[in-house]
Amino acid sequence: MENYKSQPPITVIVPVRNGEPTIEPLLESLQRLDYDRKKVEVIVVDGNSTDKTRDIVKNYPVKLVVERKRGLNAARNTGIRNSNGEIIAFTDCDCVVPSNWVTKIVENFKDPRVSCVGGSAKGVSLDFISQYADNSIVPLMPFFKKREELNMVKPFLRHPAGCNMAFRRKVAEELGCFDESIQYGFDEVEFTERICKAGYKMVLDPNVFVWHKHRSTLKEFLKQNFRYGRGSGVLLKRKMKNAVSTWSFLSLTGFITWLLIFGSLTFLTLTTNSSIFPLLLFGFTIMPLLILMTVYAYRALENKRYTRAIIYPFIDVFRAFSFCFGQVYQLFKKTRKQKTT
Repeated sequence: MENYKSQPPITVIVPVRNGEPTIEPLLESLQRLDYDRKKVEVIVVDGNSTDKTRDIVKNYPVKLVVERKRGLNAARNTGIRNSNGEIIAFTDCDCVVPSNWVTKIVENFKDPRVSCVGGSAKGVSLDFISQYADNSIVPLMPFFKKREELNMVKPFLRHPAGCNMAFRRKVAEELGCFDESIQYGFDEVEFTERICKAGYKMVLDPNVFVWHKHRSTLKEFLKQNFRYGRGSGVLLKRKMKNAVSTWSFLSLTGFITWLLIFGSLTFLTLTTNSSIFPLLLFGFTIMPLLILMTVYAYRALENKRYTRAIIYPFIDVFRAFSFCFGQVYQLFKKTRKQKTT
């Protein structure tokens, strides 16, 4: 604690591919940090973009590195290898950071036991889907209400998101970098888990936050959740033993059980003359929606957003199906050769 530098050198790594529509606001925000500019290194790792991303990046005092391998983790690792900071932070090209972002990150590293920091991410847009992403029962991005110090990854977004996380350089030197074979979603979980298992502490701090540009259409949003499901499927296929994998297994098991019961009731409804099976099928189908509507209606007593109680449950169901279908798809997909850099 006594030898801690008040402003240690920090590297901010931004993976990007075809980020022309969003990267300029991020780069502008990184120029407005209230941190000693001589101690902030910004590295943009371009994943072989085909638009004008690189042309935009070249207008800013940042380091541009091209990575031709696919995947966020490959870009993150390239950024780490080209970095010089004592602390390494990550954000994404569709984010905007507040001026105190780096300052708040560094404050958490004053404790020498802390080697990983994560923060909240909130939608920057006010469109309906973005509002849903922030206010659904399970938000799209982590959003912490209180500061927590943890020694393990926990489910329900109790871990850093790749768009808003940081760690000490010595962690990567000691434990290795991100696993490049993990793509699609949950790509940062395995690395965070390794940090915790090595005995380091992880902090989740609501004061470390970024604004994130969520998907603005239902189609894009469901496609994103399908990809997250694929990432969950990777963890399941690799039989990783952590809280996120356990939650993923339970969600997949529940989904398959629901499908089996639904299919059985549908078959019995179509092949028998009994009136009980149509009633059971209706109740079994409508019950999840009624439960979700009740939860959102209770919330509406405070926020007065009563339309959410009707519309959000249907999006929840479509979202759950997209995620679980992503899991199933990835479990049956041929596995690529795994690599940890």
